[in-house]
Amino acid sequence: MSRDEPRARYGRYVGGPDPLAPPLDLSEALDAVSDGVMSGYSPEQSMREFLRRGGRGQTGLDDLAGRVQRRRRELLERGHLGGTLEEVSELLDKALLAERGQLARDTQMDPIDRTLREMTIENLPDSPAAAVGELADYDWASTDAREAYRRIQDLLGAEALESRFAGMKQALENATDDDRAAVSEMLADLTELLDKHARGQDTPEDFERFMDKHSDSFPEQPADIDELIDVLARRAAAAQRMMRSMTPEQREELMALSQQAFGSPELMEQLGRLDGLLQSLRPGEDWDGSADFSGEEGLGFSEGAAAMAELGDLDRLAEQLARGGEGSPLSELDLEAVARHLGGEAAVSLRTLARLEQSMRESGYLSRRPDGDLRLSPAALRKLGGSLLRDAARRLSGRTGARETRMSGAAGDQTGASRGWQFGDVESWDVPRTVTNALSRVAAEGGDPGGGIRLLPDDIEVRETESRTQAAVALLVDTSFSMAMEGRWVPMKRTALALHHLVSTRFRQDTLQLISFGRFAQTRTVEELLSLDAEYEMGTNLHHALLLAGRFFRKHPSMQPVMLIVTDGEPTAHLLGSGDPWFGYPPAPETIRTTVDELDRVSRLGTQTTFFRLGDDPGLGRFLDALARRVGGTVVAPDVDDLGAAVVGRFLHTRRGRPGSGDAWSAGGRWAV
Repeated sequence: MSRDEPRARYGRYVGGPDPLAPPLDLSEALDAVSDGVMSGYSPEQSMREFLRRGGRGQTGLDDLAGRVQRRRRELLERGHLGGTLEEVSELLDKALLAERGQLARDTQMDPIDRTLREMTIENLPDSPAAAVGELADYDWASTDAREAYRRIQDLLGAEALESRFAGMKQALENATDDDRAAVSEMLADLTELLDKHARGQDTPEDFERFMDKHSDSFPEQPADIDELIDVLARRAAAAQRMMRSMTPEQREELMALSQQAFGSPELMEQLGRLDGLLQSLRPGEDWDGSADFSGEEGLGFSEGAAAMAELGDLDRLAEQLARGGEGSPLSELDLEAVARHLGGEAAVSLRTLARLEQSMRESGYLSRRPDGDLRLSPAALRKLGGSLLRDAARRLSGRTGARETRMSGAAGDQTGASRGWQFGDVESWDVPRTVTNALSRVAAEGGDPGGGIRLLPDDIEVRETESRTQAAVALLVDTSFSMAMEGRWVPMKRTALALHHLVSTRFRQDTLQLISFGRFAQTRTVEELLSLDAEYEMGTNLHHALLLAGRFFRKHPSMQPVMLIVTDGEPTAHLLGSGDPWFGYPPAPETIRTTVDELDRVSRLGTQTTFFRLGDDPGLGRFLDALARRVGGTVVAPDVDDLGAAVVGRFLHTRRGRPGSGDAWSAGGRWAV
């Protein structure tokens, strides 16, 4: 490459959505939404909570809102609003000092003239504004003093203009009379244009002619008159809020001084007319607010107005972030304002959150009901169920003393087809295809198959079979309020979804019935169970749940009955002959008797029963142990985090048809702790 050729430059992409960005991983967001739904919140609320909190390595809305508040506090603590008054006082002192020196040195001056001049400058009022006003017609003897006084007038004019028009203060440094006349002409043309717009008589050509003539005064380069008004109204409102934030004395001084801008009150009169028009055109701007500045640095008129404008932007941004957490799409947030006030990194974080929100809505994981409410779609339930099932598999494989959880032989007649292995499969391996898959993978990776190969789970294929047995599986889950109080509500729902996914994908010949029991029992779809909210109601009606389970089993007489019962309390309710529930605590003998009688009836159907005891209640332990012995069942007492693995493991164990052996969750097949 020659020295004259341009070199390529690389840096962070700062445009819109990055076309090379990898697709978003929605699994964490889906898990968060699902957990929220299981806890009783709506999908919309759950998604908003995830966006507020953020994820792994992803800033959330709450953190961005915190940055907004910190930036706001920095502005208020940076300075105070007396900067212009302090600068005027310094320039005035400089002018008077130079004038006194000149009067003392000028021996040729008429004594009477000198005396009159000395009397004028020595008897000035204490107020800087009043002093500057009295010196408006003073004939300065000192060139330095005259220059300092002119700088006061120019400062006031430049500060007033800078508060409304960005960059005007710098443009008016060492301004000539022609420069000031050009500013006055621009203000007159602008006022005329806005006045025509207020009357509805302006045209796009009027705006274009104005911008062709005065575009240098508007670095924002608005595209039309509405954008121009928006920019000017925000800055004018900020200037008014800045004035209202001053003390009454400061405000009075500054207003009086402003009349000396450029040596006449004409500029402030023009700005006053302009502000009035802008306020009528944009009444929704905050024209009456104020702020409490408490810093040590003096902020000038334009600096104070700029600080007030930034505070206004930050307040709007804070409101947008709050709305973003309450239902307003994040795509409506002002990314440019975020980048301007919080930095590019914050803008990237917000853009990512907006993409997450949009992707979740477009992914098919959320579907909208006819009433408009969002819910988890079947695709989301399948994805979440698969994730929960994989987690159960990991827990099962890591359990101390675990043995093989799949049958080595076929569960039925082979169909001749094969498929990839998944957790829960009980079919035998298709060895030739498994080895072929491994060899193909090693070759594709550039390895040497002659050096030996290592099988990976993705290589394994199993032979599909026609099942010889089918199971009617009833999962009875305790939904009494204690389940929610003790943190068992979400694990219970996750367990139900994991089992539902396993049965619907790997054991399609089986039938699963979900039954919840609190004061009453009720059959549930998995969607209904996941969205079930905890309610305070007294009663653990296992009797009613067993009635529903028995009815389910009798509907499928050719299937093997399998009953899995998850509970954290003894039965405290049962159904009366009238169908009404009866509650009593501690458990009444009649409740225990009717529950045991119903369990006996279900057991006579040949049901394989497993009780999953949650908590450390010794009374519950003794009760379930007695029930298990009575019906030849099993009691499992897992930690709440292991509940899903325990239920899935016991289900797989019962589907092998060998109760009491080889179960990672069973010690001897009758009692597991």
